[in-house]
Amino acid sequence: MRLTTFSDYALRVLMYAASTGDRLITIEETAKVYNVSRTHLMKVVNILARAGYIKGVRGRLGGFTLAKPPEEINLGAVLRTTEADFSLVECFATGNQCVLTNTCRLPQILNEALGSFITTLDRYTLADIVLTKRDFAPRRGPKRLRGPDAVAPRPRR
Repeated sequence: MRLTTFSDYALRVLMYAASTGDRLITIEETAKVYNVSRTHLMKVVNILARAGYIKGVRGRLGGFTLAKPPEEINLGAVLRTTEADFSLVECFATGNQCVLTNTCRLPQILNEALGSFITTLDRYTLADIVLTKRDFAPRRGPKRLRGPDAVAPRPRR
């Protein structure tokens, strides 16, 4: 499974906003911190504001900040807002043309895996991943291992 860039940016926006406390931050500032497209972030900030995760202030001295405390922003809920589709395989989507749809056993396993993924995220809030302003400074040295290789393999059943 792979999250969309939109969801990735949404989580980053929330993390950065949480790190700045109540200070208004701008899309330009956030784009510069992450070295990402201002245009993409405008769309992300708009969706996050409409969902009630951030609040915006218009005008020359405007910007945005969190609309609620980090402890009240659930990561699973954020992804349900930002992910357009959790169709892991064709048969999960509308317009399914797979000839195995009526007999295939794979969807049950994939649904279980997707459920575990979302259930795990539902256990965490933005408060669990808040960084300090200092954490956003460029770092040197080796990057930490990410993804399945960073997790110890589980024994087979």
